[in-house]
Amino acid sequence: MVNYQRSRQVKVRHMQCLSEVVARGSLKGAAEHLGLTQPAMSRTLKELEEILGTTLLLRSRAGVELTEAGEVFAHFAAMSLAALDHGLESVDRTRGGVLRQEVTVGALPSVAAGLLPKVAEGFRRLAPEAVLRLSDGPHGMLVDLLRSGAVSMVIGRLGDPASMQGVSFTQLYTEEVVCVVRPGHPCLAAPDLSDLARWPVIFPPTTAAIRPQVERWLISHGLSEPPQRIETVSGAFARVHARDTDAIWMISHGVVRNELADGRLIRLPFDTSLTKGPVGLMQRQEAEPTPLERLFVKALQEAIGALGYDVS
Repeated sequence: MVNYQRSRQVKVRHMQCLSEVVARGSLKGAAEHLGLTQPAMSRTLKELEEILGTTLLLRSRAGVELTEAGEVFAHFAAMSLAALDHGLESVDRTRGGVLRQEVTVGALPSVAAGLLPKVAEGFRRLAPEAVLRLSDGPHGMLVDLLRSGAVSMVIGRLGDPASMQGVSFTQLYTEEVVCVVRPGHPCLAAPDLSDLARWPVIFPPTTAAIRPQVERWLISHGLSEPPQRIETVSGAFARVHARDTDAIWMISHGVVRNELADGRLIRLPFDTSLTKGPVGLMQRQEAEPTPLERLFVKALQEAIGALGYDVS
């Protein structure tokens, strides 16, 4: 009952102010963006802290810093604002009494890079008038978008049981993590697992769905986490960094499928089969797919078959 009462006290303006402070890094920048004075911004944030009964921001001459509670609430505030924006856009599209047809999909970076271009091509043929809205990102963010209704389905790896509450998972194919380097990398002359300690490694962060599989694979070979590592899910960064340096990139095969095919990256001959895991379609358990969403799933299944993914 207490939580219900507090949720009614929290207003959109509270979440907008906190989200803008996080985005801008300062009260001044957030206030200017929202068209508020700094005192008004401070009062709104103070109201939010009083409603929640905890401190969200630490203020200093250097700027503002989120507390642990602030980080948690800011994450869910951003998800709530995204869902609200999605609802407002949907209302706009219904003006005149006609709902513009669309499908909203979230996908892990490995899916977005390797599979979705083919799916989008097939979906366009099946539903040429429909709008396809795509979002990519880490597993946790995508599942939050799914629960909030900002996306209607997610394509990605099976998460841990706690993260999958209220979410159905239908396996589509399996995929493993690979270690890749630029052509001409020094370790290509005699690849060895000790290279993971000798060279910088682009490594999946703790929020990445593949992190547990990678950790188990390292343990199975008596290895620890690479000492020289950059933890990121950014394919845009990793592609450039792996190409221009001697870094070894540990990543899902789907992310670098095209680069491996045309020789822009080279796979190291390590047996990473232990990292193989299911990739599937996630939907809210209570949701009934629309006819248009069923067409998207049809295009998805056709693309998996055409590209020769491992469906075992």
